[in-house]
Amino acid sequence: MTTDGQSDPGQPETLAINGGVKLRTTPFPSVDNADGRTIGAEEREAVLRVLDSGKLGSVVGTETKTFEREFAALYGVPYATSTTSGTASIHVAVGAVDPAPGDEIIVPPLTDFGTVIPVLRQNAIPVFADVDPVTGILDPASVRSLITERTRAIILVHLFGNPAPMEEFVAIAREHDLKLIEDCAQAFLTEPDQNGKYAGTYGDIGCFSFQQSKHITTGDGGMVITSDDVLGQRMKLFVDKAWPRETGERTNLFLGANYRMTELQAAVGRAQLTKLTDVVARRREGGQRLASELEQIAGIRSASPAGGTFWQFPVLIDPAASGGTNAEWAAALAGEGIPVAAGYLPRPLYDTPVLTDGQTYGGTGFPYEGVRKYELGLCPVAERLIGETLLVVAWNENYTKNDVDDIAAAFWKVGASFAGGNGERP
Repeated sequence: MTTDGQSDPGQPETLAINGGVKLRTTPFPSVDNADGRTIGAEEREAVLRVLDSGKLGSVVGTETKTFEREFAALYGVPYATSTTSGTASIHVAVGAVDPAPGDEIIVPPLTDFGTVIPVLRQNAIPVFADVDPVTGILDPASVRSLITERTRAIILVHLFGNPAPMEEFVAIAREHDLKLIEDCAQAFLTEPDQNGKYAGTYGDIGCFSFQQSKHITTGDGGMVITSDDVLGQRMKLFVDKAWPRETGERTNLFLGANYRMTELQAAVGRAQLTKLTDVVARRREGGQRLASELEQIAGIRSASPAGGTFWQFPVLIDPAASGGTNAEWAAALAGEGIPVAAGYLPRPLYDTPVLTDGQTYGGTGFPYEGVRKYELGLCPVAERLIGETLLVVAWNENYTKNDVDDIAAAFWKVGASFAGGNGERP
């Protein structure tokens, strides 16, 4: 400090966690409330329309069927089936693939556990492949190395709205006669090849979530899509107890579930769907602007490749070049009022009690007990992302230019401090 109380221009600003002035005190728009959602008159009218009809269930109503048709049209596929959640969507997809007990399905270690629950619920064994060190998305080479005669499918997550390398994964699936399930819960309108073809339409089945935090929301809910006639029919049956209602016969053709979306959810979903293109455009605009700022900071880079839709804003930290690990950056940025988290997950999915302590089916560890052991070290790249290099900034379509500028300014402030004053903004 100088004698007049002003900051010495040759020294970085003191971080808020070290007693300095907090850069941002106003909350950012958040998906947890109306400030960060696109819910308005259209959704209100939709809910009232259903309530006035008296038809709240999809079996007797028309909203759910219409929502499915509209979603299928947007994605250019013949089949779309609504569900109660993103996890249910993946369960429907795995149920359509119909693995036998003990069959293997390759999954990523860096995603929500909802990606893995359906595998276990169908008595199949999750096999964790490692990920790309920048995007955190499944690494094709790691997937190839884990394919056995028991492998039935690959579940590929388009993490944070970023596109996976679909050409490689489609080739792997076709070469080994595997079903390719795309988890697009975070990836509405993501374009892997930037040719107008969306994630969810490259593999055999695409799975979506309308949970509160997603690009569009019905509170909870989901959708599965496919262009395969057999899979499409089986998914439609799976969500409704495998009851072929169109035949007029009350029977159950196979072991399914009850994952029917309600008419209230579907009506809200239809209104939300009309806003999706704009939501994605605004998320991209702000995300691309922040990415250009971060590229100028030593040891920091955006981990969002072209074609992504910024569900969250992932940042890759080089601890040596940036002066700190992801946890240290997250603590400093949070102190400045930025909504940020280190690693996305506290641990890879294979290090959770469900798998490490055998907490399935009465504590038996079925179906993997005695077949596969889950422990740290399985996926070293994923573990390094979580523990050292991945930083995730909460993202929102309602961020203003000032919001994005504040996030950028906070990164510059932390970077300058960590660099000892040698990282000043140009």
